[in-house]
Amino acid sequence: MPTTARDIAYSDGDTPLAGLLVGDDDETAGPRPGILLVHGGGGLDAHARGQAERYAALGYDVFACDMYGPIPPGDGRRAMLMALRDNPDTLVRRAQAGLTVLADEGNVDGRFGAVGFCFGGMTVITLARAGVDLRGVVSMHGSFKTPRPAQTGAVKASVLACHGAIDPHVPMSDVVAFVDEMQNAGADSQINVYGDAMHGFTHADAAPGGMPGVAYHERTDRRSFAAATAFFSEAFAG
Repeated sequence: MPTTARDIAYSDGDTPLAGLLVGDDDETAGPRPGILLVHGGGGLDAHARGQAERYAALGYDVFACDMYGPIPPGDGRRAMLMALRDNPDTLVRRAQAGLTVLADEGNVDGRFGAVGFCFGGMTVITLARAGVDLRGVVSMHGSFKTPRPAQTGAVKASVLACHGAIDPHVPMSDVVAFVDEMQNAGADSQINVYGDAMHGFTHADAAPGGMPGVAYHERTDRRSFAAATAFFSEAFAG
């Protein structure tokens, strides 16, 4: 499906942010579900923008949000990532600023989901843990540790987590703990574990050996996207 994209400036309190809204380029098309897309540790980069186009082509309006603001690449972004990770309230508020843009600027019908990659995967799971009213969230090679596990009955969104079996940054013990957490919370959850895949398996532009433990894995990228496609189709229909 042909799509159009436009950059949107917005803010979270005093923090200026800049995201990308991608949707159907047919102005006569009716409202549709909206997906918040949350970038990885590199910020709103080419990977995040490409993924926004990929999910918009499924027929959704997609807003690729900005979780960092005007912080240049390097140690500043790493510090911001860690600060957001360790403060779920701030993390949720920053992501909800993006959901507000999607609701106000997108051609959406009130049904919302979220997908995130690496840091973004952790972010969308945090939204689910916080009880944000989403139909479903998808974590792609995200982390699962949290200072605030989900409480019983709190998770409204269905949850899909796609994980690489040999991801050295997110060990299987974290996956098992997350399975137990979702079960104890009574969440509708699915966890897919893909053999031979490491961290960052959706990053087609990842330089081999460029970052230890991070590698593109075409088969897992393809299969996890198919799983996310089916997941959102079911979540938005329910």
